[in-house]
Amino acid sequence: MTQSMIAAQLYTVREHCRTATDLAASLKKIRAIGYESVQISGIGPIDPKDVANILQDNQLACCITHISLDDMRKNFDAVVEKHRLWDCKYTAIGGFFPKEAFTRQLWRGFIDEYNQLATSFAKAGLTIGYHNHSHELSHIDGTTPMQMLVDGLIGPAFIEIDTYWITHGGGDPIAWIGKCAGRLPCLHLKDMAITPERQQQMAPIGEGNLNFPGILSAATRAGTRWFIVEQDDSYGRDPFDCLASSYRYLRGLGLK
Repeated sequence: MTQSMIAAQLYTVREHCRTATDLAASLKKIRAIGYESVQISGIGPIDPKDVANILQDNQLACCITHISLDDMRKNFDAVVEKHRLWDCKYTAIGGFFPKEAFTRQLWRGFIDEYNQLATSFAKAGLTIGYHNHSHELSHIDGTTPMQMLVDGLIGPAFIEIDTYWITHGGGDPIAWIGKCAGRLPCLHLKDMAITPERQQQMAPIGEGNLNFPGILSAATRAGTRWFIVEQDDSYGRDPFDCLASSYRYLRGLGLK
């Protein structure tokens, strides 16, 4: 069985990764926390070769990236080369956000296109996936875009469940993880806290209300390899402190 690993999503500290110098300082902090892998997403316009060198200098692996759908459509060779430099086998889009009214036909068209992209990238050694938010749980004629994605995306495309956004949409992360068993190599971990004013907030893992022992157990059964910590908003708190708190909690639950 492949060992599971905790990774840090750099989008959490994106304001500290705008230049190569900043990225180097940030990755040094992340490595000092204990992380051995990162997801590259939200960093500044840094030369991919410099990124590769900074990863190597800090003994950090790149487990996955997020790139845009336009990049996948228009910059195939550059995307493949960048991931080769980083020794990264996975990438995903952060979601499909159509401006048109949601219909089955609209989502079916996207799914068909994404399956074609997945086939093309797989031939070049790169596996692409889909990361959800909460709009995919809206209802369309008796189904949801999320269910259409799970049913319609075929190998080699994978699903990257985000625990916060599934919950935000009224879903059960454990149930959706189960639906994606065998095709969930990377999982986004975010906790959800609630304020006295009934406002939902993202929180470090273990500081909110999601059932992370159950989530991790379900993901382990589903074959997840990378458990990726992300917090889009730290609400004024140091985002590196948030990453450290999440890391300590997950290690306490037995993740490496």
